[in-house]
Amino acid sequence: MTSLALALRESSRFSATIRSYVAITKPRIILLLLATTVPAMVVAEGGWPSTMLVLATLVGGAASAAGANAVNCWYDRDIDALMRRTQSRPLVRGEIPPLNALLFGASLGVGAFAFLWATTNLLAAALTSAAFLFYVFVYTMWLKRRSSQNIVIGGAAGAFPPMVGWAAVTGELAWAPVIMFLIVFFWTPPHFWALALRIAPDYREASVPMLPVEAGEVVTRRQILAYSIVLVPLTLSLLLTGTVGWVYGVAAGVAGLGFVAIAFALWRRPERVPSMRLYTYSLAYLAAIFIFMSVDVAILG
Repeated sequence: MTSLALALRESSRFSATIRSYVAITKPRIILLLLATTVPAMVVAEGGWPSTMLVLATLVGGAASAAGANAVNCWYDRDIDALMRRTQSRPLVRGEIPPLNALLFGASLGVGAFAFLWATTNLLAAALTSAAFLFYVFVYTMWLKRRSSQNIVIGGAAGAFPPMVGWAAVTGELAWAPVIMFLIVFFWTPPHFWALALRIAPDYREASVPMLPVEAGEVVTRRQILAYSIVLVPLTLSLLLTGTVGWVYGVAAGVAGLGFVAIAFALWRRPERVPSMRLYTYSLAYLAAIFIFMSVDVAILG
């Protein structure tokens, strides 16, 4: 084999390794988390903050989330092997040594804390690390395999980014970021349960007690509707803080009615309304809610 062929082969292996490490960070989930960070920063500033501050917060937040996801993949590699949706993950396929994945994830978590403390402030760094630790120890290692309420309580980890963004700008917390936290917190169960209804056989095979497996589809659909109904007034309560105005209020109200309408249809006529319709809508819904926070600030100042 020629030196050029050897070099190309090594380059291909290196590229494949990089792709594997990127895959265990779950990039799509990271993007969703970051989508709630920037609008919170805009609302906290009352306009666009320092671009360098935004970039630093996003880099630190992304690194922390990536680390938590990598540790999750390390811990869950046994049940990932049992579920069709996750059987192709790098740790299941043996593309990354388990210890390397654990060290990679932990290093990202520690590095993110140090980076955010140096570039933003201690509160933002501490909140980011709290989300990391909550996701790893409370959700992944404790609740996921033990309770049907795993995603309700454990989902709080994904609700931290708005508070991180707010803290990065102001150095403190207020009612507005707490309400943003609660919006994501109450959005998470109906969003995730809609997906869980679709892939319940996978969770059953892996003995993961997701709500559709433990309580059945009827109860899950009813819970989805209940959380959706609570979510709408919760999003509108942000108006009471004086940080957003009518533009956000109209958008949140209309989008919320759409959310409840789909959830109601899923509850009443599941044979006609696939759960993935709500799952897809919920992604657009959360993005719209936070985007219109920024739009409101831009329009109303």
